[in-house]
Amino acid sequence: MSVLSELLQYQQVDGELRKIEQELASSEERKKMLQAKNFVRNAESRIAAQDKRAVELRALRDSIMERVEETTKAIDEFSELDEMLEGGADVAFYKKSAQQLQDRVRAAKAELQRLLAEIESLSAEYRQLMEQGKAANKQYREYSEKFKAVQASRAAEVQELKKKLDALAGNVPKETLDKYRQKRGENIFPVLVPLNGEYCVCGRDLPLAQRDKLAGGNVIECENCRRFIYKK
Repeated sequence: MSVLSELLQYQQVDGELRKIEQELASSEERKKMLQAKNFVRNAESRIAAQDKRAVELRALRDSIMERVEETTKAIDEFSELDEMLEGGADVAFYKKSAQQLQDRVRAAKAELQRLLAEIESLSAEYRQLMEQGKAANKQYREYSEKFKAVQASRAAEVQELKKKLDALAGNVPKETLDKYRQKRGENIFPVLVPLNGEYCVCGRDLPLAQRDKLAGGNVIECENCRRFIYKK
């Protein structure tokens, strides 16, 4: 049997294995397992971002509290205003200064209220994410076990096909088989395709000089889809 015939037989068995792999990959159990896993990852990322924001908000809160305290102390100094006025102090100046300080306190308190509202909102979202993350973790474990059961139900078929592939591999030159497996790993399948008149199955036209190389069971590689082309 020629190398081409052996490789075509190898591809046929490999196609059966690929079909099982695709069925497993598209199973509901695997889909739900990956969905839960992705949710957990996203939740963890969002929780980490919230932790960082919480640190920033606490620092802002402390900064505002310090400003309020400093401004309040400055306002308290105006309790001695009567004595200052008796000493000839400018009334208009001190009234303006006192008003400015009071405005600063009101602005700081308003800013603090907005900040506290954001902190509360962040805390609520954090709690919700934690609950959702726990539920998703539970779902991931559940469907992970279910997917393992599905894999186990096809394990005998997979093992038998792999044994056939190992037996066939011994009849194919290593360099050729390595190229085949590389393309298979790149999700190119079928790897070997028959010449369709003057064209590859992907629609790429092949010059006569290239087609002439297919004589005697040889194969050529399509420059477009990178499949191996043979002539029936």
